[in-house]
Amino acid sequence: MNKRKMNKKFLIAPLAFSLVVPTAAFADSGEQHHEMNHQNKAAAASQSTATPAAELRITLDTALTEHAFLAVEAMRKGADGAKDFDQTAAALMANSDDIAAAVSSVYGDEAGKQFLDIWNSHINYLVDYVKATGAGDAAAKQAALDKLEEYKKEQAAFFATATEDRLPESALVEGLSMHLNQLVGAFDAYTAGDFETAYTHEREAIHHMSMFAETLSVVIAGQFPDKFKNSNPDTPAIDLRSQLNSVFTEHAGLAAMAMQDGADGAKSFEQAAAALTANADDLSAAVASVYGEEAGAQFSKIWNSHIGYFVDYVKATGTKDAKAQEAAKADLDEYIKEQAAFLDTATQGRVPAADLEEGLTMHVDQLLRAFDSYVAGDYETAYSSIREAYAHMSMPAAGLSAAIVDQFPDKFSGEAMPKEMPQTGLGGSQSNMPYMWLLAGLLLASITTVAALRFRKQS
Repeated sequence: MNKRKMNKKFLIAPLAFSLVVPTAAFADSGEQHHEMNHQNKAAAASQSTATPAAELRITLDTALTEHAFLAVEAMRKGADGAKDFDQTAAALMANSDDIAAAVSSVYGDEAGKQFLDIWNSHINYLVDYVKATGAGDAAAKQAALDKLEEYKKEQAAFFATATEDRLPESALVEGLSMHLNQLVGAFDAYTAGDFETAYTHEREAIHHMSMFAETLSVVIAGQFPDKFKNSNPDTPAIDLRSQLNSVFTEHAGLAAMAMQDGADGAKSFEQAAAALTANADDLSAAVASVYGEEAGAQFSKIWNSHIGYFVDYVKATGTKDAKAQEAAKADLDEYIKEQAAFLDTATQGRVPAADLEEGLTMHVDQLLRAFDSYVAGDYETAYSSIREAYAHMSMPAAGLSAAIVDQFPDKFSGEAMPKEMPQTGLGGSQSNMPYMWLLAGLLLASITTVAALRFRKQS
């Protein structure tokens, strides 16, 4: 989706009291106006989803969650001796460069290089663990785990120093322990054939890194207020954008890998598909929390249909049925129109159907290109397309969150900066799915939305 189109400035305009109240009538009217104007500007800022601090948080969220996703997938490819292991690993290292670039933009190039050296070391130690597991070498596995223990200390010391102890070293070690336990746990479960646990750990790893992105963005924005124009990355409005960003990007990653599993006839396909469906349930819950349960159910039906059409395309590719492939593509084209109409109506035109169709078309094309390239053995293009699909989903998350906040500004007023940083786990103040509180007071809007959608479908 065109970024310029999606990043619309849905801000609440300050009241122009100066046009209504004569300044000469009251001696203190100028001071009162200044105070009210300041309050209105503060309210608008708290409801904005596109502040400098918000962009920092989303950049970190996208890069860090993608790291967790790619790390798990690379370890699995290593365990399987897959032909595309090198390209998966290259995608993971390219993601590391993205994270290091973000660090450099805040702390300078030298710090960014130091970070990259430390960060990449833990990827290498994870690869050592994968190799040792494949060789059945218990001593080498333990050696890799010991190196990961040292990595945690070094990485924690880096962040504690960089943030001037705003992130306590002990909390960082604990959070990094959780991250590594999730990655290793996902890998161990996968090699043991416990695919359900493997995907549970993968999703936990992705969500955990989103929490770290929140915490790190709060710390950096507080450390460099001028750089981020004194904006706060932890408001209800930005929480919404971050949660949608996390769920949308995870969808792209899980969809790409589930399609690969389908093409390979992998034993883990059913669990991969279940993880993708669970992600869809999270997204539908978010929609339901804003627009009501009936609208959430309708969204779920539409959204899940496109997952089904992707599966149809995978099956048709496996049987080399060109007609069935084209039929699946035609179904996806119809899905794009239906999904765009739903969101256009739900947001009362704040995200136009034409823009949505453009973005959804790009999403579908990226996943199909990733899959077709994978089947053809062009793994470099496949992983390039997967990374594009992952990053692209940040755009609809930005546009949809801005539209929802503009539609229901009262539900996203106020600041949400925590009074103190969390002491464990690197997590922020948000829960895994904080949307449900938004449902109150929106039932009428949901009924209107569903009625409008039904009318549109009948007409």
